[in-house]
Amino acid sequence: MTASNSNSKRILEIIDLHVKVEEKEILKGVNLTINAGEVHAIMGRNGSGKSTLSYTVMGHPRYKVTGGQMLYKGQEISEMSPDERCKLGISLAFQYPVAISGVSVSNFLRKITNSKRGKEIPVKEFRQELKAAMAKLGVKDEFLSRYVNDGFSGGEKKRLEILQLSLLKPSLAVLDETDSGLDIDALKTVSEGVNALASDETAILLITHYQRMLDYVKPDFVHVFQDGKIVTSGGKELALELESRGYDWVTSEPAAEPAKI
Repeated sequence: MTASNSNSKRILEIIDLHVKVEEKEILKGVNLTINAGEVHAIMGRNGSGKSTLSYTVMGHPRYKVTGGQMLYKGQEISEMSPDERCKLGISLAFQYPVAISGVSVSNFLRKITNSKRGKEIPVKEFRQELKAAMAKLGVKDEFLSRYVNDGFSGGEKKRLEILQLSLLKPSLAVLDETDSGLDIDALKTVSEGVNALASDETAILLITHYQRMLDYVKPDFVHVFQDGKIVTSGGKELALELESRGYDWVTSEPAAEPAKI
């Protein structure tokens, strides 16, 4: 691949990123490049900075960038609001989706889809698209009349997160521990939804504690987070090694260079 072709496919480039939360430095020099069509998995212990990376990419105001760059398709996004980033093509599936009482799933999905696309989608057209996406995720019709995440099980919340991504059609989908709280059947269903998002034009950044989701969503690259930075990178076999050996060996052995994309 030539340099020009590589740059044209580049979705996200993070360069020496430093981030503070309430004056505590969490990210301490993250470097990561993600191209279109790639699935990158971030793994690591609790408190290593994985979720901080996801919220920072999406623009959560609590997470302050103090150094480095975040380039989305070559454009610096550090000062952009979350809705501006969403309209550009970045979306985040939360680890702990919040409930919105009084707002039906149907109205919520139509509102966010219209906002993302910058136009009113005809009701009939939207319903057809929504029904097709629901069928892929095994979501029943009565789901639409319920209030957003109100009384939802863990699996239902995660299905709704993936359903949102299916409608928003992001170029960069960030999934923050989407596998947490899922039984094996829900995990398979949600993973199928994640795989359906994958395309030559879409990049996926998948943050997880465990290898089990990577049995269903095959990563091109696996990166290990520790103390606010990537300490080693590899292919999908690295996730299997982490599952069998844990994380201690990562610090006890010489650090590998992050994958060069």
